[in-house]
Order: sequence, then C-alpha cells, then structure tokens
Amino acid sequence: MFDISKESDFEIMEMETDKDDIHMLIKSQPKISVLSIIRRLKQESTHRLWKAKREYLRKHYWGENTLWSDGYFVSTIGNVSKEATEYYIRNQG
Repeated sequence: MFDISKESDFEIMEMETDKDDIHMLIKSQPKISVLSIIRRLKQESTHRLWKAKREYLRKHYWGENTLWSDGYFVSTIGNVSKEATEYYIRNQG
C-alpha cells in the first residue's frame, strides 16, 4: 500500500490492519477524489498480490482474482485532531 501511494498523488500517513479490515490516514489534495484513491489502492494491491502469490490465493479464492469487498468507509478528520486519528488507527486489532 505504501509503495502504491508513493507512485500516486496521495500519501498514507498511518496504516493498521485488523482481522478483516484496514484503517488508513491518507493525505491528499482536494482535487483528488476519495473514490479514485480507494479504487487505485484496491485495484493495484489486488493486481500485485495475485502476481506475487497466485498459487496460494487460488486455493482460497477459487481462482477468482479478487481480494476486496465492494464497499468502504471514509471520514474526514475535520473535528478530530490528526493525533487522535493516528492513535485510533495505531490501536486497531
């Protein structure tokens, strides 16, 4: 994910995984849509992981080249400090 962000127009400030989800604090310019960031992360990570771990993933996904669910949740940190958001993300899982 960090490599993808470095190749893109946004920056992952914090990231933590839980059992079945990922929490990220992403910094981007207002001109970049949230949908385009999520789409880039999901599509590119799926492509890279299937390329690197095809045989393993095939056993668990029955050959269907997918990893992510269709949905996502996004919220801005307008009323919450950046530090509070970072703390929340770091303490997932």
